[in-house]
Amino acid sequence: MDSVLHCNGLRKAFGDLQAVADVSFEIAPGETYGLLGPNGAGKTTSISMIAGLLAPDAGEITVLGTRMTPRALTAKAAVGLVPQDLAIYPDLTGRENLQFFGRLQGMSSRDVQTRTDEVLEVIGLSDRADDRAGEFSGGMKRRLNIGIGLLHHPKLLILDEPTVGVDPQSRNAILESVESLATEGLAVLYTTHYMEEAERLCDRIAIVDQGQVVAEGTRRELIDLIAEQDLVRLKVTGDVHAAAAACADLPAVSSADAEEDEVVCLLDGAAGNLPALLGAAGSVGATVVGVTVREPDLEDVFLHLTGRALRD
Repeated sequence: MDSVLHCNGLRKAFGDLQAVADVSFEIAPGETYGLLGPNGAGKTTSISMIAGLLAPDAGEITVLGTRMTPRALTAKAAVGLVPQDLAIYPDLTGRENLQFFGRLQGMSSRDVQTRTDEVLEVIGLSDRADDRAGEFSGGMKRRLNIGIGLLHHPKLLILDEPTVGVDPQSRNAILESVESLATEGLAVLYTTHYMEEAERLCDRIAIVDQGQVVAEGTRRELIDLIAEQDLVRLKVTGDVHAAAAACADLPAVSSADAEEDEVVCLLDGAAGNLPALLGAAGSVGATVVGVTVREPDLEDVFLHLTGRALRD
């Protein structure tokens, strides 16, 4: 079996809204695969179909070679889903939450006991196992949520925006837990709109926008799409949009976008073309008060491919 998960041509509409237009990818054992895109890009709808919660309008999903549908119990048993909304019982302790969900998965009492202790260690909650989950911090609740998804030894773990709304320390603890999972051979599907999380965790990344995968590859492969170009940020006063339009007309510039008080340009040879950029901005009455030049990152790739910033 070359892949744990294989998705081909997924589509899903809700009335006139085409939430997922065309999504295809696969994940190998031990690989962490990221779906990177803004809120509303179709990430959660995609994973709902992959987990068997929604039936696609078109396309096919297989998990370990078995077709996934809302009634496919064998395929579902191989998946651990960690939803964006917390799915824990606040009146139960951390240990009791894990034991309850373990029994729902059909695990024996002995297996539940053993696995609960293992999972508490993985998510770093062994010392708080017997405290009520309602007393946990937001980050601890998120880690417990992840632990529930791990209980039954899934072959594919799906994490939907697992660090939303947590403090930086808890966020780092969650990321460290996720990093350790792939070393155990688990396939991980990780959705996020945080570029730095995708860069840190994911072996391969799909950039998703308006329900479609617009680019896919390793971090290096994605950056290489525009790496021969330089990223130049011009901090300006005056009409930023007019300055961006003037810069975009230059032959060496492949894209120029207005971002708050900056014009963000991708171009060939920043050193030789910087005077022309300054002149273009000045031609529409804008004044350049600062210039930075650096290598593009994943957010710049997203902006280049979609025409909007990742946070939009």
